[in-house]
Amino acid sequence: MSDRVASGDAPKDESRVASGDAPKDESRGVSVEVQPEFRADESAPGEGRYVFSYTVTVHNASRHSVQLMARHWTITQGSGKVQDVRGKGVVGQQPVIGPGQHFRYTSRAILDGPVGVMQGDYTCVDTATQRPFEVPIAPFRLACPNQVH
Repeated sequence: MSDRVASGDAPKDESRVASGDAPKDESRGVSVEVQPEFRADESAPGEGRYVFSYTVTVHNASRHSVQLMARHWTITQGSGKVQDVRGKGVVGQQPVIGPGQHFRYTSRAILDGPVGVMQGDYTCVDTATQRPFEVPIAPFRLACPNQVH
């Protein structure tokens, strides 16, 4: 998995096909929404390379600013292979999200098959109390168009 995509809305083009619903989960007024897309233009199925982008929007509906400190993803490929990814922040940042604000970024996952599932959590800190808390990220499907699993 790579975090090498700039923050902001992902552009749409015809080589990208939506590959799932936008799951949403919430903790302490902070919710996470994910929109995955298959990247046909970057994939090479004959070489076992299936690239997916996913755009994450973190909404802060709480009364305090929160800082996203760390991420944890579990990526399960269709083959059953599981990858556990942990790191500081997201896309090189540990953003502070004010009350009523959101932070959006796009990143990528590269699978060796046409389907997979991602899920995880963010560790955030309430900036008023300095107390950390976990924000769950509901499972979402990564799938090439016309794949049935």
